[in-house]
Amino acid sequence: MPKEKELTGREKAAVLLIALGKEYSAKVFKYLRDEEIEQLTLDITNVRRVDAEMKEGIIEEFYEECMAQNFITEGGIDYARDILEKAIGQERAIALINRLTASLQVRPFDFARKSDPNQILNFLQHEHPQTIALVLAYLEPAMSANILAKLPAEKQTDVVARISTMDRTSPEYVREIERVLDKKLSSLGTDDFTSVGGVESIVEILNAIDRGTERRVLEELEVEHSDLVDEIRRKMFVFEDIIKLDRRAVQRVLKEVDTSDLTIALKTATEDVKTLIFENVSKRMGEMIREDMEYMGPVRVKDVEEAQQKIVNVIRKLQDTGDIIISRGSEDEIIV
Repeated sequence: MPKEKELTGREKAAVLLIALGKEYSAKVFKYLRDEEIEQLTLDITNVRRVDAEMKEGIIEEFYEECMAQNFITEGGIDYARDILEKAIGQERAIALINRLTASLQVRPFDFARKSDPNQILNFLQHEHPQTIALVLAYLEPAMSANILAKLPAEKQTDVVARISTMDRTSPEYVREIERVLDKKLSSLGTDDFTSVGGVESIVEILNAIDRGTERRVLEELEVEHSDLVDEIRRKMFVFEDIIKLDRRAVQRVLKEVDTSDLTIALKTATEDVKTLIFENVSKRMGEMIREDMEYMGPVRVKDVEEAQQKIVNVIRKLQDTGDIIISRGSEDEIIV
């Protein structure tokens, strides 16, 4: 195994994932692209031995980079440099900042994230839907949801459609919108096209918005973009999100779920999900499900996903009828 300084970034990432353990590494993989997972998997398989000193060095480097990126996000590069100099010394702080700024791109509209959403709304409400979509795609989902909910109804659907189908945006256009929105331009650092938006982005925004606005926007969007709405709905609440339900809601859902579907769905479920389910079924039912899972044998991933989607559909149906409530962390709801 080469020395730490001789390792590539991917090799260091592989060592870090090994150090984190299988459970946390699996969670990290959920946020990576298929090609990244493939590359990292190959690097992990090539790691034969990692001594304690190398492992600690890589973990410390990762921690310092995370800390520096957080400081840059909070207050900019100068703020990050000042804090880091006090924490790890001037020489290491400067080296770390220089290394990060060579590859780290400060996200556009960073200044806007600390602004009052109503101020941003005042600027955006009379703008073209494409401009609104661009800004909302860059902001935090909770802030974007706040602004989207207050836009005129006729613009909401158009903006959602544009965010969902957005792919790459010219940096010149981004800079111009930034300049108009605020005199303090965020540094883009590169002239490469910037990826933003997409279905994942609008899913996060709609998950944070109030249920009434979400339903109306999706219903109107479905008229001309039914396939897109189907994809959005599939991703808005996934099977693993069942742990967000309270005990009463879980029990209500299980009354509507076929036991065979539940058994197949649990085949690849996380331990947290399995624990939740078994805590909310009778002891006898739990034993039956465990026994069926044990003797079921191999099951196609497609069949597991279909069973999980059936349960998700039940959850969404019960939510629509008001039988259960899916907690949305960003909402200040009072439930009585």
